[in-house]
Formats: sequence, C-alpha cells, structure tokens
Amino acid sequence: MTTTKTPELTGRARSMLRAVAAGRAEFCGGREPDLYVDGLPCCDQLTTHELVRAGLVRPSGPTGWGSWVRAEMTDEGRAVLAAV
Repeated sequence: MTTTKTPELTGRARSMLRAVAAGRAEFCGGREPDLYVDGLPCCDQLTTHELVRAGLVRPSGPTGWGSWVRAEMTDEGRAVLAAV
C-alpha cells in the first residue's frame, strides 16, 4: 500500500490551488501533466507534480502527450485549501 503525504503548502502552491479552484487551470501532458494557468505555463512544475501526487488536484479526463484537459480540485484539495 502506498501512502501519499500532503505537501507543505507554500504561497505558490496555495495560489496554484486557488487557480484550479477558480477554473483557470488546465493540464497538458502525460503521466505527470504540466499545469497551465490562464493559458500560460506554470513556473513550478515540481509543485504541480507534488499536488497531483498528493491527490489535491487532478485532470478532469484522460491526458496524453499534447492533449489539454481542465484541471480540477479533489475533495481533499478543497479541504486543504479551506483549512489554510
């Protein structure tokens, strides 16, 4: 069984979560998708991957190389964001 630890939320991570919650974010890519906010690539893909691995955000549908899908919050992501 693999457990995923929720990352410590930096100011940037909180901003990324707020952008996803506001519907301003999309994912592009494959297994570890890259985050785009307002059509621009996010400057911290390491944090993006940590948020995805922690189960706080996820693609709204299947992703593949070059495909774009809306980013969405998970229930855990909403709870973490509400707590900060």
